[in-house]
Amino acid sequence: MPFILFCAFVGFWLGGMSGFLLGAAIGFVLSRIALATVHKGLLGVQSQFLEATFAVMGALCKADGVVTRDEIAVTEQIFLRLRLGPEQKQAAKAAFQRGKASDFDLDAEVDRFVQSARGGGGLFQLFLQVQVSAVAADGHVHPAEHAMLVRIARRLGLAEADVARLEALLRAASSGAAAASGPPPKQQLDDAYAALGVTPAASETELKRAYRKLMSENHPDKLTAKGLPESMRQFAEERAREINVAYDLIKKTRQFA
Repeated sequence: MPFILFCAFVGFWLGGMSGFLLGAAIGFVLSRIALATVHKGLLGVQSQFLEATFAVMGALCKADGVVTRDEIAVTEQIFLRLRLGPEQKQAAKAAFQRGKASDFDLDAEVDRFVQSARGGGGLFQLFLQVQVSAVAADGHVHPAEHAMLVRIARRLGLAEADVARLEALLRAASSGAAAASGPPPKQQLDDAYAALGVTPAASETELKRAYRKLMSENHPDKLTAKGLPESMRQFAEERAREINVAYDLIKKTRQFA
């Protein structure tokens, strides 16, 4: 609307009332073209997100030399959770198989995703977390898988510390229910701090600041606006819940509101 009004007032300045009407019409057409372009761009990001997700997942699951039944089961669960249609599911399976191939170019795949989602810091974090979830399905992350996760993170503009934080976030979330019945073991609490990207020495103010920053960066609406497929929105919501679990664990231990 502001753009339409701007064009209308420019038209009025140049040609009076007829110019005002012509300017408004031009502004309307241009704004519709701009919206269509943005929408097309988002669809492109969403398509690339899904393609890259499963291709990279295939490479990661094969990184330790074997794709385990647990990893295959998690991949199938992701198919179900995304409610992929028949064609989408076939495309995802094809991407996963492509990623497992010996000649798969991991760096090129990640680079294509980065190019399609420029400025998507939160999107990159979520992309990496989906990968961590897949390879951790068998209960641990193999050194070869961790090394590949770090390689992927760096091409996303992230660091090894981001991989460690995501691994800690998953551990903290999985142990949150057990911790609710009593004081959390040291490892669980350490994971909670690492998940928030702070140390146990952090002040209450620093903890709250880190928590709010993470929640802001990982808000599902923000990620959707950057190109997160709607079908993957639940992953963003789960990440937000996991951050809350880690934060609640620390709050309970340190007894602050």
